[in-house]
Amino acid sequence: MNAQNTTVPLHHQRRGRSLAALLTLAAVFGGLLLLVAVIDLNLWIAGVLALFALPAAWEALTDPLSTFELTAHNMSWSTPTVNDELATNLILRARFDTRLDLSVKVTLFLKDGRKLRLPYACTPPHEALEAALKDLGIATERHHFSLIG
Repeated sequence: MNAQNTTVPLHHQRRGRSLAALLTLAAVFGGLLLLVAVIDLNLWIAGVLALFALPAAWEALTDPLSTFELTAHNMSWSTPTVNDELATNLILRARFDTRLDLSVKVTLFLKDGRKLRLPYACTPPHEALEAALKDLGIATERHHFSLIG
């Protein structure tokens, strides 16, 4: 571990309600209302289209908290549905997969052969996580835009 410029411990938290999410919801529902008013979009069609935004609206309403913490000896994460922790000495390597939507999926490969995927809701920015894992001597790999895996 690099003693002068260490990125460990790494603490990260994410809330479900963000300005970007609220603006997107306002644009979606406002756009649907505009279509109903301007082109006389059928209310049933507008209602069906609005159903696709309900999960985002629920997350903005409930504002769930997700956390991630990495220390020299332990990694822990928490979402509204998952709480877990792992000793860092069990991690063989970490794989960072950039998806087509530009999100990054993080998979931990453990020394006993298991794979563990970090929940996206609590994953810190991938640059910071990759740097912290490298500081701990954990190998990392980057894969961009893979359609499988």
